[in-house]
Amino acid sequence: MPFPRSKKVHDVESLYEYAIGALGRRMRTVAELKRLLRQKQIAGDGEVVIDAVIGRLKDQRYLNDNQYAATYAALRRDGSKHGRQRVITDLKIKGVHGDVIAKNVTDAYEGVDEEQQAREYLRKKRINQPSVAKRGDEAAMKKSQKETARVFRTLVRAGFRTGTVIKVLKKWDVEDEVLTELEGEVSG
Repeated sequence: MPFPRSKKVHDVESLYEYAIGALGRRMRTVAELKRLLRQKQIAGDGEVVIDAVIGRLKDQRYLNDNQYAATYAALRRDGSKHGRQRVITDLKIKGVHGDVIAKNVTDAYEGVDEEQQAREYLRKKRINQPSVAKRGDEAAMKKSQKETARVFRTLVRAGFRTGTVIKVLKKWDVEDEVLTELEGEVSG
């Protein structure tokens, strides 16, 4: 049974207090906070009240998409070991402007060896090298191809470029035919 919705009608001050509490629980982008505030019942013109609250939070430096993007990119690079493209996609979903994303992600990933980052991601996720099969053993070859495809797709989802994923897999002695097929899957 769902909880009943609050019937409280917010004015500028109470909405501001609610927004401060929401930012105290976790960092948010302007778009995320606006979405959250729009769910509340607001006295008067809702958009004007929300814009006033957002403006006040920006003036007090509690809300800053530029700082959010920089922090988010650094945390995903160092903590989750995600690739550049995954961070870009996540920030777009969170409503950060494209120019802010481009600048902050470029700064965060400057000097990062993407191949090494991909290897660290695999180590962190405990993903092992696909088994190597001998020619003629069809069952083992099929299993090896499945394992390779799983590793390939995992790295692509984690935000690594196809070229980087191919380099990692080539160092694991994966057959060129399998790599070509997987590369075609992504670009096709």
